[in-house]
Amino acid sequence: VKLAKVDSDTLTLLEEAEGGFDQFTRSYKSYGVQRMPDNSLVFKEWAPAAEALFLTGDFNGWDNFSHPYTKKEFGKWELHIPPKEDKTPAVAHNSKLKVSRSGERLFRISPWAKYVTRHEKSVIYDWVHWDPPQPYIHKHPRPQKPRSLRIYESHVGIASPEGKVASYSNFTHNVLPRIKDLGYNCIQLMAIMEHAYYASFGYQVTSFFAASSRCGTPEELKELIDVAHSLGIIVLLDVVHSHASKNTEDGLNHFDGSDSCFFHSGPRGEHSLWDSRLFNYSGWEVLRFLLSNLRWWMEEYRFDGFRFDGVSSMLYHHHGIGSGFSGDYAEYFGLQVDEDSLVYLMLANHILHTLYEDCITIAEDVSGMPTLCCPIQGGGLGFDYRLAMAIPDKWIQILKEFKDEDWNMGNIVFTMTNRRYGEKCIAYAESHDQALVGDKTLAFWLMDKDMYTNMSTSIPMNSVIDRGIQLHKMIRLLTHSLGGEGYLNFMGNEFGHPEWLDFPRVGNNESYHYARRQFNLVDTDHLRYWQLYAFDRDMNRTEDKYGWLAAPPAYISVKHEGDKVIVFERANVIFIFNFHPTNSYSNYRVAVGPPGKYKIKLDSDGIQYGGHGRLDHNTEFFTEPMEFNNLPNSMLVSKLYYFLP
Repeated sequence: VKLAKVDSDTLTLLEEAEGGFDQFTRSYKSYGVQRMPDNSLVFKEWAPAAEALFLTGDFNGWDNFSHPYTKKEFGKWELHIPPKEDKTPAVAHNSKLKVSRSGERLFRISPWAKYVTRHEKSVIYDWVHWDPPQPYIHKHPRPQKPRSLRIYESHVGIASPEGKVASYSNFTHNVLPRIKDLGYNCIQLMAIMEHAYYASFGYQVTSFFAASSRCGTPEELKELIDVAHSLGIIVLLDVVHSHASKNTEDGLNHFDGSDSCFFHSGPRGEHSLWDSRLFNYSGWEVLRFLLSNLRWWMEEYRFDGFRFDGVSSMLYHHHGIGSGFSGDYAEYFGLQVDEDSLVYLMLANHILHTLYEDCITIAEDVSGMPTLCCPIQGGGLGFDYRLAMAIPDKWIQILKEFKDEDWNMGNIVFTMTNRRYGEKCIAYAESHDQALVGDKTLAFWLMDKDMYTNMSTSIPMNSVIDRGIQLHKMIRLLTHSLGGEGYLNFMGNEFGHPEWLDFPRVGNNESYHYARRQFNLVDTDHLRYWQLYAFDRDMNRTEDKYGWLAAPPAYISVKHEGDKVIVFERANVIFIFNFHPTNSYSNYRVAVGPPGKYKIKLDSDGIQYGGHGRLDHNTEFFTEPMEFNNLPNSMLVSKLYYFLP
């Protein structure tokens, strides 16, 4: 509640000093470079420690001193450049610019730069003035917020079977149709904010307002989002406000020559594990920069919300380094909590949800901070969802450490359901974290080298592939139905992508071989990847029909350790899982809610999904309790209707 008061006080200050948060968060319309109605250009920066600023570039033949900024109050600098004699802007669209400080040869990029590019043989990025004569105009309205969130986590650069950086246009034309077909209604785009080091996966941001030029132009990204909207798919940006790259020449670091500016000075301003800089969230101009950054992506590109990266690092002075979280409330409400960061996140959520009714925000927090997804008025941080980060860790632990016969049904169910009531979670069996080199995807843990030689339907299925395919489906369905109020999948994992993810770097001879997604495997009819794809598609489509993600938590009736059976009911749907490695069961009795008629709607043992087809899908069950003959690995039974008592 005290933090809610601080948040309210900050909003009051914004009203008094800036005319309210609406105007404050539109500062991208006054900072950086702006073209006026008469085609004059106004350049504005905040550099409190600088003694002088100069603009140079193609427009003035790279003269270092011909265009000085004028110093204003509060560390701000401005430069006005009139139009040329023919009334066109003095700085043309697509021309290069740099900012320099007095007496230094170091050229800088404006923190507000909207587009930056790098020449193929260069290490440093260039600030490119982006002011196209025919900017992209969005044609389609934002879709309404989905009742059930099914997220396809995506990286545009790897979204192609080819060994290269894939484009926004490739994603628009070749990947969006797949996402629509699979039944996902939300895309979470990674690595959009410009980052100089490709292998950082987009988490070492250098230019916060610039969409990554590796994949194309800003207009092509806008088209991608617009086409997604036309398909009824919302798009979230993986936003990185938890830290920034240490780069100086093409990053924020030392922009005004000081150790602080946007960051804390000294040790508080550095993340020792990430080798990056940490924002000073109490700084007025830092708030202007970050909150305007959120507004920019919502307004200019029409994103529908954000997945906030690294929230655990933001929440604590120790950034989670060397700290385990047992769930004791003293770990969350002590002096180790960074209140400046908390207030920033509250401000961000308050402003976003006030301005955009259907905006969605997701927190990546591994610590389990209470109230993260509670209303700000009650002292919460105001996120809509949090990532259920314990679930993928549990699946990896089980596959690495336990034999099939030793799986603990109660422990699995506990992990799936261990969340605070009223705080919505995004469940996932694996995300990009599990796909990275040094780890393995679930498909690779399950099937390993056999994926290279035994995935053809033209040869008999061996025991490794049989087990792997069945467990791959069951793990996903159990996570999808029991683990949260939303579901996430990383691109390619829906069909069991056979290899890890590794970006070009010195250690792999700058190879793109593992920085791609082999969608061609799904398109090859005789490979079993298609069967996993089909199950993932039908799982999402079934959820879309019955809406279990939007339903209250499941009622669990069976966690049988001997039989290795889990049974629960959610959204008037009965889920039955048999995880026993060898046993099938005849006349298996299952408790249900109201009596009525039940029919099998999704069966992971279906032949079309690489199963053995042991169930008759035309069978209708009238009894209570139900009796299933020859219970296979997993299936989903939906109530068509039921009789009132």
